[in-house]
Amino acid sequence: MILTIIAVAWLLLVLVGVPIGISMILVSMAYFYWSGMGLAFALSRMVDGLNSFPMLAVPLFILAAAILNGAGITNLLFGFARALVGHIRGGLGHVNIMASLFFSGMSGSALADAGGLGKMEIEAMRNAGYDDEFAGSVTAASSMIGPLVPPSITMVLYGVISNTSIGKLFLGGVVPGVLCAVSLMVMVYVIALRRDYPRDPWPGIPELSRLFVRSFPALFTPAVIVGGIFSGWFSPTEAAAVTVLYAILIDLIFYRELTWRRLWDAIYETTSTSASIATIIAGVSLLGYVLAREQAPQQIASMFLSIADGPVTFLIAVNLMIFALGMFIESLVILLIVVPILVPIATGFGIDPVHFGIIVVLNLMISILTPPMGMALFVVAQVGGIPFQRLARAILPWLIPPFVVLILVCVFPILATGLPGLMQ
Repeated sequence: MILTIIAVAWLLLVLVGVPIGISMILVSMAYFYWSGMGLAFALSRMVDGLNSFPMLAVPLFILAAAILNGAGITNLLFGFARALVGHIRGGLGHVNIMASLFFSGMSGSALADAGGLGKMEIEAMRNAGYDDEFAGSVTAASSMIGPLVPPSITMVLYGVISNTSIGKLFLGGVVPGVLCAVSLMVMVYVIALRRDYPRDPWPGIPELSRLFVRSFPALFTPAVIVGGIFSGWFSPTEAAAVTVLYAILIDLIFYRELTWRRLWDAIYETTSTSASIATIIAGVSLLGYVLAREQAPQQIASMFLSIADGPVTFLIAVNLMIFALGMFIESLVILLIVVPILVPIATGFGIDPVHFGIIVVLNLMISILTPPMGMALFVVAQVGGIPFQRLARAILPWLIPPFVVLILVCVFPILATGLPGLMQ
Protein backbone atom coordinates (compact mmCIF):
# COMPACT_ATOMS: atom_id res chain seq x y z
CA MET A 1 0.00 0.00 0.00
CA ILE A 2 2.78 2.43 0.98
CA LEU A 3 4.72 1.66 -2.21
CA THR A 4 1.61 2.41 -4.26
CA ILE A 5 1.13 5.76 -2.52
CA ILE A 6 4.81 6.65 -3.11
CA ALA A 7 4.61 5.72 -6.79
CA VAL A 8 1.38 7.66 -7.38
CA ALA A 9 2.65 10.74 -5.50
CA TRP A 10 5.91 10.72 -7.47
CA LEU A 11 4.16 10.36 -10.83
CA LEU A 12 1.73 13.18 -9.99
CA LEU A 13 4.61 15.51 -9.13
CA VAL A 14 6.37 14.63 -12.39
CA LEU A 15 3.18 15.16 -14.41
CA VAL A 16 2.67 18.66 -12.98
CA GLY A 17 6.19 19.62 -14.04
CA VAL A 18 8.33 19.08 -10.94
CA PRO A 19 11.87 17.97 -12.00
CA ILE A 20 12.42 14.25 -11.53
CA GLY A 21 15.21 14.61 -8.96
CA ILE A 22 13.28 17.14 -6.87
CA SER A 23 10.11 15.05 -7.03
CA MET A 24 11.97 11.99 -5.67
CA ILE A 25 13.41 14.08 -2.84
CA LEU A 26 10.00 15.52 -1.92
CA VAL A 27 8.29 12.12 -1.88
CA SER A 28 11.11 10.58 0.14
CA MET A 29 11.17 13.49 2.61
CA ALA A 30 7.45 13.03 3.18
CA TYR A 31 8.04 9.34 3.88
CA PHE A 32 10.86 10.09 6.35
CA TYR A 33 8.70 12.65 8.15
CA TRP A 34 5.67 10.34 8.23
CA SER A 35 7.69 7.37 9.48
CA GLY A 36 9.23 9.39 12.30
CA MET A 37 12.87 8.96 11.22
CA GLY A 38 13.31 12.70 10.82
CA LEU A 39 14.58 14.94 8.07
CA ALA A 40 18.12 15.06 9.48
CA PHE A 41 18.52 11.36 8.70
CA ALA A 42 17.17 11.99 5.20
CA LEU A 43 19.77 14.72 4.59
CA SER A 44 22.55 12.40 5.72
CA ARG A 45 21.34 9.77 3.24
CA MET A 46 21.48 12.33 0.44
CA VAL A 47 25.05 13.26 1.32
CA ASP A 48 26.08 9.59 1.54
CA GLY A 49 24.59 8.97 -1.88
CA LEU A 50 26.85 11.63 -3.40
CA ASN A 51 29.95 10.75 -1.37
CA SER A 52 31.63 8.53 -3.96
CA PHE A 53 35.13 8.96 -5.38
CA PRO A 54 34.37 7.16 -8.70
CA MET A 55 31.39 9.50 -9.15
CA LEU A 56 33.85 12.37 -9.64
CA ALA A 57 34.49 11.00 -13.12
CA VAL A 58 31.06 12.20 -14.25
CA PRO A 59 31.58 16.00 -14.01
CA LEU A 60 35.17 15.64 -15.20
CA PHE A 61 34.17 13.82 -18.39
CA ILE A 62 31.45 16.43 -18.94
CA LEU A 63 34.05 19.18 -18.52
CA ALA A 64 36.46 17.51 -20.96
CA ALA A 65 33.72 17.29 -23.61
CA ALA A 66 32.71 20.92 -23.02
CA ILE A 67 36.33 22.07 -23.41
CA LEU A 68 36.79 20.12 -26.64
CA ASN A 69 33.50 21.49 -27.92
CA GLY A 70 34.54 25.03 -26.97
CA ALA A 71 37.82 24.55 -28.80
CA GLY A 72 35.94 23.90 -32.05
CA ILE A 73 36.73 20.18 -32.15
CA THR A 74 33.16 19.34 -33.18
CA ASN A 75 33.52 21.32 -36.42
CA LEU A 76 36.84 19.62 -37.11
CA LEU A 77 35.45 16.12 -36.53
CA PHE A 78 32.43 16.88 -38.71
CA GLY A 79 34.77 18.00 -41.50
CA PHE A 80 36.88 14.86 -41.24
CA ALA A 81 33.79 12.62 -41.18
CA ARG A 82 32.45 14.42 -44.25
CA ALA A 83 35.68 13.83 -46.14
CA LEU A 84 35.71 10.18 -45.05
CA VAL A 85 32.15 9.05 -45.88
CA GLY A 86 30.39 12.02 -47.47
CA HIS A 87 30.87 10.56 -50.96
CA ILE A 88 28.61 7.55 -50.16
CA ARG A 89 24.97 7.81 -51.28
CA GLY A 90 23.13 9.75 -48.55
CA GLY A 91 26.48 11.33 -47.69
CA LEU A 92 25.52 13.71 -44.89
CA GLY A 93 23.48 10.99 -43.16
CA HIS A 94 26.63 8.85 -42.98
CA VAL A 95 28.64 11.90 -41.90
CA ASN A 96 26.13 12.49 -39.09
CA ILE A 97 26.64 8.96 -37.75
CA MET A 98 30.41 8.95 -38.19
CA ALA A 99 30.76 12.32 -36.47
CA SER A 100 28.76 10.97 -33.52
CA LEU A 101 31.07 7.95 -33.34
CA PHE A 102 34.11 10.24 -33.27
CA PHE A 103 32.58 12.69 -30.79
CA SER A 104 31.49 9.86 -28.51
CA GLY A 105 35.17 9.22 -27.83
CA MET A 106 35.24 12.56 -26.04
CA SER A 107 31.80 13.35 -24.63
CA GLY A 108 30.50 10.07 -23.19
CA SER A 109 27.01 11.53 -23.31
CA ALA A 110 24.21 11.06 -25.83
CA LEU A 111 22.61 14.41 -25.03
CA ALA A 112 25.97 16.20 -25.32
CA ASP A 113 26.31 14.64 -28.77
CA ALA A 114 22.78 15.63 -29.80
CA GLY A 115 23.22 19.16 -28.50
CA GLY A 116 26.85 19.72 -29.49
CA LEU A 117 26.70 18.36 -33.04
CA GLY A 118 22.97 18.36 -33.67
CA LYS A 119 22.39 21.95 -34.80
CA MET A 120 25.36 21.89 -37.19
CA GLU A 121 24.41 18.49 -38.63
CA ILE A 122 20.74 19.33 -39.17
CA GLU A 123 21.52 22.69 -40.78
CA ALA A 124 24.03 21.08 -43.15
CA MET A 125 21.55 18.35 -44.14
CA ARG A 126 18.71 20.84 -44.52
CA ASN A 127 20.81 23.05 -46.82
CA ALA A 128 21.74 19.99 -48.91
CA GLY A 129 18.08 19.09 -49.55
CA TYR A 130 17.39 16.46 -46.88
CA ASP A 131 13.97 16.67 -45.25
CA ASP A 132 13.75 17.67 -41.59
CA GLU A 133 12.32 14.35 -40.40
CA PHE A 134 15.21 12.39 -41.91
CA ALA A 135 17.85 14.83 -40.63
CA GLY A 136 16.36 14.92 -37.14
CA SER A 137 15.91 11.14 -36.94
CA VAL A 138 19.49 10.42 -37.99
CA THR A 139 20.82 13.01 -35.52
CA ALA A 140 18.81 11.58 -32.63
CA ALA A 141 19.53 7.94 -33.50
CA SER A 142 23.28 8.51 -33.91
CA SER A 143 23.51 10.25 -30.52
CA MET A 144 22.85 6.93 -28.77
CA ILE A 145 26.34 5.78 -29.82
CA GLY A 146 27.92 8.22 -27.35
CA PRO A 147 27.46 6.25 -24.10
CA LEU A 148 28.48 2.97 -25.77
CA VAL A 149 31.99 4.03 -26.83
CA PRO A 150 34.52 5.04 -24.15
CA PRO A 151 34.43 7.25 -22.23
CA SER A 152 30.83 6.77 -21.11
CA ILE A 153 29.16 8.59 -18.24
CA THR A 154 26.38 5.99 -18.16
CA MET A 155 28.92 3.16 -17.83
CA VAL A 156 30.74 5.01 -15.04
CA LEU A 157 27.48 5.19 -13.10
CA TYR A 158 26.66 1.54 -13.83
CA GLY A 159 30.15 0.49 -12.71
CA VAL A 160 29.86 2.46 -9.46
CA ILE A 161 26.47 1.13 -8.42
CA SER A 162 27.11 -2.46 -9.55
CA ASN A 163 30.75 -2.69 -8.43
CA THR A 164 31.83 -3.65 -11.97
CA SER A 165 35.16 -2.73 -13.56
CA ILE A 166 34.63 0.55 -15.41
CA GLY A 167 37.63 -0.15 -17.63
CA LYS A 168 36.11 -3.46 -18.78
CA LEU A 169 32.77 -1.76 -19.37
CA PHE A 170 34.50 0.84 -21.54
CA LEU A 171 36.06 -1.88 -23.68
CA GLY A 172 32.85 -3.93 -23.70
CA GLY A 173 30.93 -1.11 -25.34
CA VAL A 174 33.27 -0.68 -28.31
CA VAL A 175 31.95 -3.51 -30.52
CA PRO A 176 28.23 -2.83 -29.83
CA GLY A 177 28.85 0.88 -30.43
CA VAL A 178 30.49 0.22 -33.79
CA LEU A 179 27.71 -2.23 -34.70
CA CYS A 180 25.11 0.45 -33.95
CA ALA A 181 26.96 2.89 -36.20
CA VAL A 182 27.22 0.35 -39.03
CA SER A 183 23.55 -0.69 -38.76
CA LEU A 184 22.41 2.95 -38.83
CA MET A 185 24.61 3.64 -41.87
CA VAL A 186 23.05 0.68 -43.66
CA MET A 187 19.61 2.14 -43.01
CA VAL A 188 20.74 5.58 -44.23
CA TYR A 189 22.06 4.00 -47.44
CA VAL A 190 18.82 2.11 -48.12
CA ILE A 191 16.64 5.19 -47.56
CA ALA A 192 19.03 7.40 -49.56
CA LEU A 193 18.79 5.07 -52.56
CA ARG A 194 14.98 5.12 -52.42
CA ARG A 195 14.79 8.91 -52.09
CA ASP A 196 17.80 9.70 -54.29
CA TYR A 197 19.53 11.78 -51.64
CA PRO A 198 22.73 13.56 -52.73
CA ARG A 199 26.35 12.79 -51.91
CA ASP A 200 29.55 14.81 -51.81
CA PRO A 201 32.31 14.47 -54.39
CA TRP A 202 35.30 12.37 -53.30
CA PRO A 203 37.81 14.84 -51.76
CA GLY A 204 40.88 12.79 -52.61
CA ILE A 205 43.54 11.14 -50.48
CA PRO A 206 45.61 14.34 -49.90
CA GLU A 207 42.66 16.26 -48.40
CA LEU A 208 41.51 13.24 -46.39
CA SER A 209 45.04 12.76 -45.05
CA ARG A 210 45.31 16.44 -44.11
CA LEU A 211 42.05 16.35 -42.16
CA PHE A 212 43.04 13.09 -40.47
CA VAL A 213 46.34 14.54 -39.27
CA ARG A 214 44.52 17.66 -38.07
CA SER A 215 41.91 15.58 -36.22
CA PHE A 216 44.23 12.89 -34.85
CA PRO A 217 44.96 14.48 -31.43
CA ALA A 218 41.23 14.61 -30.69
CA LEU A 219 40.55 11.15 -32.15
CA PHE A 220 43.30 9.76 -29.91
CA THR A 221 41.37 10.67 -26.73
CA PRO A 222 39.73 7.21 -26.19
CA ALA A 223 43.12 5.51 -26.58
CA VAL A 224 44.54 7.76 -23.86
CA ILE A 225 41.67 6.88 -21.53
CA VAL A 226 41.49 3.12 -22.10
CA GLY A 227 45.24 2.69 -22.45
CA GLY A 228 45.94 4.56 -19.24
CA ILE A 229 43.38 2.55 -17.28
CA PHE A 230 44.57 -0.88 -18.43
CA SER A 231 48.26 0.02 -18.19
CA GLY A 232 47.70 0.88 -14.53
CA TRP A 233 48.81 4.48 -14.91
CA PHE A 234 45.54 5.80 -13.51
CA SER A 235 42.12 4.68 -12.31
CA PRO A 236 38.89 5.40 -14.24
CA THR A 237 38.23 8.41 -12.01
CA GLU A 238 41.76 9.71 -12.50
CA ALA A 239 41.33 9.03 -16.24
CA ALA A 240 38.56 11.64 -16.28
CA ALA A 241 40.91 14.23 -14.79
CA VAL A 242 43.63 13.22 -17.27
CA THR A 243 41.11 13.68 -20.09
CA VAL A 244 40.43 17.25 -18.96
CA LEU A 245 44.16 17.96 -18.90
CA TYR A 246 44.61 16.27 -22.29
CA ALA A 247 41.79 18.37 -23.79
CA ILE A 248 43.46 21.57 -22.62
CA LEU A 249 46.92 20.47 -23.79
CA ILE A 250 45.90 19.47 -27.32
CA ASP A 251 44.16 22.81 -27.72
CA LEU A 252 47.23 24.72 -26.50
CA ILE A 253 49.57 22.71 -28.73
CA PHE A 254 47.53 21.98 -31.86
CA TYR A 255 44.30 23.96 -32.14
CA ARG A 256 44.63 27.16 -30.07
CA GLU A 257 40.92 27.93 -30.26
CA LEU A 258 40.04 27.87 -26.55
CA THR A 259 39.67 31.33 -25.06
CA TRP A 260 39.15 32.27 -21.42
CA ARG A 261 35.53 33.05 -22.25
CA ARG A 262 34.97 29.63 -23.83
CA LEU A 263 36.69 27.95 -20.88
CA TRP A 264 34.37 29.78 -18.49
CA ASP A 265 31.36 28.72 -20.60
CA ALA A 266 32.59 25.10 -20.46
CA ILE A 267 32.90 25.28 -16.66
CA TYR A 268 29.45 26.85 -16.36
CA GLU A 269 27.90 24.19 -18.60
CA THR A 270 29.61 21.45 -16.59
CA THR A 271 28.41 22.91 -13.30
CA SER A 272 24.83 23.16 -14.51
CA THR A 273 24.75 19.63 -15.95
CA SER A 274 26.54 18.10 -12.95
CA ALA A 275 24.16 19.80 -10.53
CA SER A 276 21.21 18.30 -12.39
CA ILE A 277 22.77 14.83 -12.29
CA ALA A 278 23.71 15.22 -8.62
CA THR A 279 20.13 16.16 -7.75
CA ILE A 280 18.86 13.01 -9.44
CA ILE A 281 21.49 10.86 -7.69
CA ALA A 282 20.57 12.38 -4.31
CA GLY A 283 16.88 11.77 -5.00
CA VAL A 284 17.52 8.19 -6.10
CA SER A 285 19.64 7.60 -3.00
CA LEU A 286 16.77 8.71 -0.79
CA LEU A 287 14.10 6.88 -2.74
CA GLY A 288 16.30 3.78 -2.94
CA TYR A 289 16.51 3.69 0.86
CA VAL A 290 12.74 4.05 1.10
CA LEU A 291 12.19 1.23 -1.39
CA ALA A 292 14.71 -0.98 0.41
CA ARG A 293 13.01 -0.32 3.77
CA GLU A 294 9.67 -1.30 2.25
CA GLN A 295 11.32 -4.44 0.74
CA ALA A 296 10.60 -3.43 -2.86
CA PRO A 297 13.84 -5.07 -4.15
CA GLN A 298 12.81 -8.40 -2.67
CA GLN A 299 9.36 -8.12 -4.24
CA ILE A 300 10.83 -7.26 -7.66
CA ALA A 301 13.39 -10.06 -7.37
CA SER A 302 10.64 -12.53 -6.48
CA MET A 303 8.61 -11.38 -9.47
CA PHE A 304 11.54 -11.90 -11.85
CA LEU A 305 12.39 -15.27 -10.38
CA SER A 306 8.78 -16.38 -10.75
CA ILE A 307 8.63 -15.53 -14.47
CA ALA A 308 12.26 -16.26 -15.43
CA ASP A 309 13.51 -19.83 -15.24
CA GLY A 310 16.88 -19.11 -16.86
CA PRO A 311 19.17 -16.38 -18.24
CA VAL A 312 17.33 -16.13 -21.57
CA THR A 313 13.88 -15.48 -20.11
CA PHE A 314 15.45 -13.17 -17.52
CA LEU A 315 17.10 -11.02 -20.20
CA ILE A 316 13.88 -10.91 -22.20
CA ALA A 317 11.98 -9.72 -19.13
CA VAL A 318 14.67 -7.12 -18.29
CA ASN A 319 14.71 -5.73 -21.82
CA LEU A 320 10.93 -5.45 -21.95
CA MET A 321 10.83 -3.78 -18.54
CA ILE A 322 13.54 -1.21 -19.33
CA PHE A 323 11.97 -0.46 -22.71
CA ALA A 324 8.56 0.11 -21.12
CA LEU A 325 9.99 2.27 -18.32
CA GLY A 326 12.13 4.21 -20.79
CA MET A 327 9.06 5.46 -22.62
CA PHE A 328 8.07 7.49 -19.53
CA ILE A 329 11.05 7.79 -17.15
CA GLU A 330 14.47 9.36 -17.66
CA SER A 331 17.19 6.79 -18.41
CA LEU A 332 19.43 7.94 -15.54
CA VAL A 333 16.64 7.33 -13.03
CA ILE A 334 16.03 3.84 -14.45
CA LEU A 335 19.74 3.07 -14.21
CA LEU A 336 20.10 4.19 -10.61
CA ILE A 337 16.94 2.52 -9.30
CA VAL A 338 16.77 -0.70 -11.33
CA VAL A 339 20.40 -1.79 -11.67
CA PRO A 340 21.13 -2.39 -7.95
CA ILE A 341 18.13 -4.72 -7.89
CA LEU A 342 18.80 -6.57 -11.14
CA VAL A 343 22.58 -7.12 -11.05
CA PRO A 344 22.49 -9.68 -8.19
CA ILE A 345 19.74 -11.60 -10.02
CA ALA A 346 21.74 -11.49 -13.27
CA THR A 347 24.90 -12.84 -11.61
CA GLY A 348 22.76 -15.50 -9.96
CA PHE A 349 21.79 -16.68 -13.45
CA GLY A 350 25.46 -16.75 -14.42
CA ILE A 351 25.34 -13.63 -16.61
CA ASP A 352 28.64 -11.74 -16.77
CA PRO A 353 28.18 -8.30 -15.10
CA VAL A 354 30.02 -6.61 -18.01
CA HIS A 355 27.72 -8.34 -20.52
CA PHE A 356 24.68 -7.37 -18.47
CA GLY A 357 25.95 -3.79 -18.17
CA ILE A 358 26.29 -3.39 -21.93
CA ILE A 359 22.77 -4.78 -22.41
CA VAL A 360 21.37 -2.34 -19.86
CA VAL A 361 23.23 0.68 -21.30
CA LEU A 362 22.23 -0.20 -24.87
CA ASN A 363 18.62 -0.58 -23.78
CA LEU A 364 18.74 2.76 -21.95
CA MET A 365 20.10 4.43 -25.07
CA ILE A 366 17.15 3.06 -27.05
CA SER A 367 14.88 4.54 -24.38
CA ILE A 368 16.15 8.09 -25.03
CA LEU A 369 14.75 7.70 -28.56
CA THR A 370 11.31 6.34 -27.62
CA PRO A 371 8.31 8.70 -27.50
CA PRO A 372 6.73 10.22 -25.56
CA MET A 373 9.59 11.03 -23.13
CA GLY A 374 12.73 10.31 -25.18
CA MET A 375 15.20 12.98 -24.03
CA ALA A 376 17.26 12.90 -27.24
CA LEU A 377 14.10 13.73 -29.20
CA PHE A 378 13.48 16.83 -27.08
CA VAL A 379 17.09 18.01 -27.53
CA VAL A 380 17.13 17.43 -31.30
CA ALA A 381 13.72 19.02 -31.76
CA GLN A 382 14.92 22.10 -29.91
CA VAL A 383 18.33 22.57 -31.57
CA GLY A 384 17.01 21.66 -35.02
CA GLY A 385 13.78 23.63 -34.89
CA ILE A 386 11.73 20.52 -35.73
CA PRO A 387 8.23 20.04 -34.22
CA PHE A 388 8.44 17.31 -31.60
CA GLN A 389 5.36 15.47 -32.87
CA ARG A 390 6.83 15.12 -36.37
CA LEU A 391 10.16 13.91 -35.01
CA ALA A 392 8.46 11.43 -32.64
CA ARG A 393 6.70 9.80 -35.59
CA ALA A 394 9.75 9.86 -37.84
CA ILE A 395 12.08 8.20 -35.28
CA LEU A 396 10.09 4.95 -35.02
CA PRO A 397 11.75 3.11 -37.97
CA TRP A 398 15.15 4.16 -36.63
CA LEU A 399 14.60 2.05 -33.52
CA ILE A 400 15.02 -1.10 -35.64
CA PRO A 401 18.86 -0.99 -36.07
CA PRO A 402 19.67 -0.61 -32.34
CA PHE A 403 17.08 -3.29 -31.50
CA VAL A 404 18.84 -5.68 -33.88
CA VAL A 405 22.17 -4.90 -32.19
CA LEU A 406 20.58 -5.41 -28.75
CA ILE A 407 19.34 -8.86 -29.79
CA LEU A 408 22.79 -9.76 -31.14
CA VAL A 409 24.49 -8.67 -27.90
CA CYS A 410 22.00 -10.68 -25.83
CA VAL A 411 22.46 -13.81 -27.96
CA PHE A 412 26.24 -13.50 -28.41
CA PRO A 413 27.86 -12.34 -25.13
CA ILE A 414 31.28 -12.38 -26.83
CA LEU A 415 30.33 -9.10 -28.53
CA ALA A 416 30.43 -7.42 -25.11
CA THR A 417 32.98 -9.55 -23.25
CA GLY A 418 35.45 -10.29 -26.05
CA LEU A 419 37.63 -7.17 -25.84
CA PRO A 420 37.63 -7.03 -22.00
CA GLY A 421 38.66 -10.71 -22.00
CA LEU A 422 41.70 -9.94 -24.18
CA MET A 423 42.95 -7.38 -21.66
CA GLN A 424 43.04 -9.75 -18.68
